[in-house]
Amino acid sequence: MAAYSAASKAVFQVFRDTTPLVEGISIDEAFLDVGGLRRISGTPSEIAVHLRARVRREVGLPITVGVAKTKFLAKVASAVAKPDGLLVVPVGGELAFLHPLPVERLWGVGPVTSAKLRDRGLRTVGAVARIGEAALVSMLGVAAGRHLHALAHNHDPRTIQTGRRRGSIGAQRALGRTPRGPRDLDAVLCGLVDRVARRMRAADRVGRTVMLRLRFDDFSRAARSHTLARATSNTGTILEALRGLLCAAMPMIDERGVTLVGVAVGNLDDGRAVQLMLPFNPDSGAELDSAVDAVRDRFGSSAVTRAVLLGRAPGLAMPMLPD
Repeated sequence: MAAYSAASKAVFQVFRDTTPLVEGISIDEAFLDVGGLRRISGTPSEIAVHLRARVRREVGLPITVGVAKTKFLAKVASAVAKPDGLLVVPVGGELAFLHPLPVERLWGVGPVTSAKLRDRGLRTVGAVARIGEAALVSMLGVAAGRHLHALAHNHDPRTIQTGRRRGSIGAQRALGRTPRGPRDLDAVLCGLVDRVARRMRAADRVGRTVMLRLRFDDFSRAARSHTLARATSNTGTILEALRGLLCAAMPMIDERGVTLVGVAVGNLDDGRAVQLMLPFNPDSGAELDSAVDAVRDRFGSSAVTRAVLLGRAPGLAMPMLPD
């Protein structure tokens, strides 16, 4: 996972060096707006060629690029060009490229929707475009019908969105079906809270609502939340609130078993603009959090850990977009 994270950061750095308008949608996929770079870097197709070459040279990875006027069509073009390809949809030729494709290329068409469309003889995007919006609405519902009608005509007004921040920051741990006692679950909770609080401080975020998510042996789920008196990124405060939620959920866990524990902090705000509370508390734990973060940043996440986590597997930390 560390290798995935490092590669993702390196590739996104190349993206940001190419254009400031980058919208990441996963750790290995992004939209880039290069429409205003013609005099600086060349045409979109030339920029795409240079981008692929630079990622291959600097990161050592192949990437596939789709070039089009809309986000939807650029994504479709990149999917058609895989693996390791470049596909440019010419201006004016969008529908000629799009309409022969199977209906599964439309965003939002999964197995269920695909079956409904194919049962009615609609196998290509062009066939979907020809039947009209009213027919699609009666077949799929208002939202899905209008959505697919617009995409089938390449109507996608969305622009590149930059600077969007997460609404919550969380982490989860799959536990398998081995029975877990209160001490084991508390250790898992400590590890997750350490990870989430550190990410919040690194992103200068604070939050008021803590959430506990559980998955049981029968694959059912439960969620519990608690809103704090003030926004915080303090590890101790978040952990104390989540321990209370976990304690309240123990009767359910004892009865139904637990296979996954997740935690999250929502109602996020900018940590650099927090109204301080009076009276000031000199022992808030902020200094300890800062010191531990500094050690981990310099020497690695395992350089300092809780005694309760010694000898326990930390679980996988999935690579993700910046917080």
